[in-house]
Amino acid sequence: MPKLREAGKFLEGKKGLVIGVANDQSIAWGCAKAFRGLGADLAVTYQNEKAKRFVEPLAHELDAQLLLPLDVLQEGQLEAVFNTIRGAWGHLDFVLHSIAFSPKEALQGRVVDVEKQGFLVTMDVSCWSFIRTAHLAEPLMKNGGTLFTMSYYGAQAVVENYNIMGVAKAALEAAVRYIAAELGPKGIRVHAISPGPLSTRAASGIPEFDELLEKARAKAPARSLVTIDDVGIATAFLALDAAKLITGDTIFIDGGYHIID
Repeated sequence: MPKLREAGKFLEGKKGLVIGVANDQSIAWGCAKAFRGLGADLAVTYQNEKAKRFVEPLAHELDAQLLLPLDVLQEGQLEAVFNTIRGAWGHLDFVLHSIAFSPKEALQGRVVDVEKQGFLVTMDVSCWSFIRTAHLAEPLMKNGGTLFTMSYYGAQAVVENYNIMGVAKAALEAAVRYIAAELGPKGIRVHAISPGPLSTRAASGIPEFDELLEKARAKAPARSLVTIDDVGIATAFLALDAAKLITGDTIFIDGGYHIID
């Protein structure tokens, strides 16, 4: 990424945790590349052993100092990640939370029909895990820091086929505001990053997603779809000390699509 190299190592010496790299199409991967391009040292997680074979070479490409297993539905794994970071680094400067999940039967049905278990799993992975991440990161951010999570326009308006995930993302954005208010006095800022539609593994579970991509391309003022690198560079900027007074909002990186009816 020549633009980042030319920009300088503004995150040199900073320690960051990236949750959610699944492959080289992941939004988390775009962000991780940008953080590393600005000089940050990274810890990267993988969901399970099957995912590890895809994530491990990417972690090596990032010179990641830590590669750790993390399935947030497995009791104690999130706590284990932070315990390892505490032992290895003693502090943390930023965390990227880029995970969401809804069982197929919950995601592809009407919100009014969702079963309790499907709702709880959706909220657990997509919202609660970020709240818990913030709780565990707080004591490690001794000199302030930044917490990022990933949202989508379907949190604020009804997007066809987004269904129960829109409800979970709305809760996530509300959590961002409350956590930003609570942790702001400690110099910890909190952001919900809201990219435009992207072809990722997570998006593949949304019916008629290709049509949504084409609609975004046609209607966005920029007349262009965003890439994971676009999202990464903008997110990395918010980790800089220069952005220390930006917090608590949903940051749209979508070519302006969200302003168009």
